[in-house]
Amino acid sequence: MFKKILLFLKNSKIWRSLKVRLFIIMFLTGMLPAVLMRAGILENYENRAVDVRVSDVQTQLRIIANHLITYNYLQDTSSEVIGAELEQLSNLYNGRVLIINGNLKVVKDTYGISEGKTIISEEVIRCMKGSGTVNYDAVNRFIEITVPIVENVTLPQPAEDGSKSRDMVRGVMLTSVSTDSIVNTMDILSRKAMIMESIMVIGIFAFALMLVQVMVRPFERVTKAINEMKEGYRDEPISVPDYLETEHIVEAFNSLLERMKALDDSRQEFVANVSHELKTPITSVKVLADSLLAQPDAPAELYREFMEDIATEIEREDKIINDLLALVKQDKSVAEMNISVVDLNALTEIILKRLRPIARKKNIEITMISKRQVKAEVDEVKMSLILTNLVENAIKYNREQGKVEVSLDADHQFFTVQVKDTGIGIPEEYINQIYERFYRVDKSHSKEIGGTGLGLAITRSAVLLHRGSIKAESVEGKGTTFTVKIPLSRTLVPV
Repeated sequence: MFKKILLFLKNSKIWRSLKVRLFIIMFLTGMLPAVLMRAGILENYENRAVDVRVSDVQTQLRIIANHLITYNYLQDTSSEVIGAELEQLSNLYNGRVLIINGNLKVVKDTYGISEGKTIISEEVIRCMKGSGTVNYDAVNRFIEITVPIVENVTLPQPAEDGSKSRDMVRGVMLTSVSTDSIVNTMDILSRKAMIMESIMVIGIFAFALMLVQVMVRPFERVTKAINEMKEGYRDEPISVPDYLETEHIVEAFNSLLERMKALDDSRQEFVANVSHELKTPITSVKVLADSLLAQPDAPAELYREFMEDIATEIEREDKIINDLLALVKQDKSVAEMNISVVDLNALTEIILKRLRPIARKKNIEITMISKRQVKAEVDEVKMSLILTNLVENAIKYNREQGKVEVSLDADHQFFTVQVKDTGIGIPEEYINQIYERFYRVDKSHSKEIGGTGLGLAITRSAVLLHRGSIKAESVEGKGTTFTVKIPLSRTLVPV
C-alpha cells in the first residue's frame, strides 16, 4: 500500500508544480527551526535541571557526611540529629539514602530494607577510593549519587610531603534522587511548546501559501499573455519584468515571436514571388499563342520566331521549377547528405573549365589561386552547386572585360573558398537580403541578366547543410567577394 502511495505521488503532476515545490520549501524552512529549537530547549532544560539537582544534593550530602564523622554515625547509628537530616533529605528530593561503612555494609537505609546487607558495586568501590560518581537514568527517572565519607586523620609523624594530617575514606553515602518533578515540568513545557508549534504551523502555512501565490503570479501573467496571444487576442510583445527569470523567458519568447512573424512574412512574400515568377512565363506563352491564333495566315518565319520565344519561356519556367525543387529538397534533412572525401582543387578546376566559355562571351577572365591541396568530407553534388552558383553570379553581374578570382585555402579545421569579382557590386543596405528567395538587387535588369533569383538561397542552404558559413563583402561599382567556410571533416561539426 505504501509503495502504491509513493508511486502515485511520483507520477502525480502536482509534484511537478513550481508552486507546490516552493510551498513545501517555505513551509519546511519555517517549521524545521521551530521543531529543532523546541527539542533543543527541552533537552537543554533537562540537562540544566539535572545539573542543578545534582549540585544541590551533593552539597547536602557533603554537609551530612561531615556530620556523620562528627557524630561517629558509622559505629553508632542512634543519633537522632543525623536520622532527622537523612529523613529530611530523603523527603525533600523524594529519594533514598544508604550509609555504607568501610566494610561495604549498609548501616543505614532511609527505606529500612537494606540495613545490614553488603553492597558491592563499581560506583561504591570507586567512591571508596575517593571519587564520587553521578549517574542519570532518564528512562527510570532517577539520579544516583555517591559521596565519600571522609575523615581528616592526624598522622603520628609528618608525611614525606610535610603534611601532618590526611583524609581517609571511612564510608560512602549512596543516594538515589527522583527526577519526577523535572519530568513533570518538561511535560508542561512540551505541551506549551506543542501549542505554540500548532499556532506556528497555521501561521507558517498561511504565510507560505500567500507568499507562493505572490511569487508565482508573474509566471501566471506570462502564461496568460501567451495564451491570449495563442487565441489571437493580442499580438504585441509581452512584458513581465517582475523577476530576472521572467524577463529572460519573455525576452526569449518575444524573440521567437519576432522570428515567427518574420518567417510568416517571408513565407507570404515567397508565395507571392513564386506566383509572380511562375505566372510571368505562362502569361508570355499565352500572349504569344494568342497572337499566333489571331493570325491564321501568318508566315512560317513568324511562327518559328514565336515558337522560339515560347520555348524560351518554357525553359525559363522549367528552370524556376527545378530551382524550387532543389531548394525544397535541401530544406529537408541532413540525412540526405552524401558525404565523401572530395579533392576540392580538382573539383574547382572542373567547374571553372565548364564556366569559362560563358565568361569568354563577356571577355571576363577567370583565375584560380590554390594555396594548398585541399581534401574534405563534403557532399560533392552540393559542393559543386555552391561553386557553380557563386562563379556564375560573379560572371553575370560583372562588367565587360572584368575579372573573377577563385581562391582555395585551408587550415587544420576548415577550408575556405573565396570568389571575388570586379562587377557592379551590391549596395550596403541590401547586403543582408541577397539570400532571400527571388530577391534581386537590380530588378530593372533582372530579365536581361537572367536567372531565377534563387541561386544564392540555394547556395546558402547547401553551405548550412555542411554546417558552414557564407559571407558577402561588396563595394558598389567595384565588385563583390563571397567567402565560404566549411569544416574539413564531419567530426569537426558541432552537434
